Amino acid sequence: MEQKEKTYYTDEELQDFKEVILKKLESAKSELKDLIESGNNSNGTDDTGSVYKTMEDGNSTLLKENISQLASRQKKFIDNLEHALLRIENKTYGICKVTGKLIPKERLMAVPHTTQSMEAKLKQYK
Repeated sequence: MEQKEKTYYTDEELQDFKEVILKKLESAKSELKDLIESGNNSNGTDDTGSVYKTMEDGNSTLLKENISQLASRQKKFIDNLEHALLRIENKTYGICKVTGKLIPKERLMAVPHTTQSMEAKLKQYK
């Protein structure tokens, strides 16, 4: 007897994925908070000599830009994780948006916010 290919994850499996995502989400929000705090505290020092003031200002600006970029990426990651939680609630989590096939558990554990299988992802770059 031929076994039919699985097309969705069970409620128990979805709960396992949800726990992984919630842990990553908590960690990501904590990192974002740290980034925002470090961005607010990177104002440079006022007691340096005027010769170094221009370099200090340049370094401070560059640091703030880098922190801002990292914070922006972190916000996007948090959004993606939150969307993954919605897909779990809707029971559409783990289904590739391109192929319609089930994304392997190993991929979802490594990249829990993904919406594409490796097959679909690799086709993007061809």
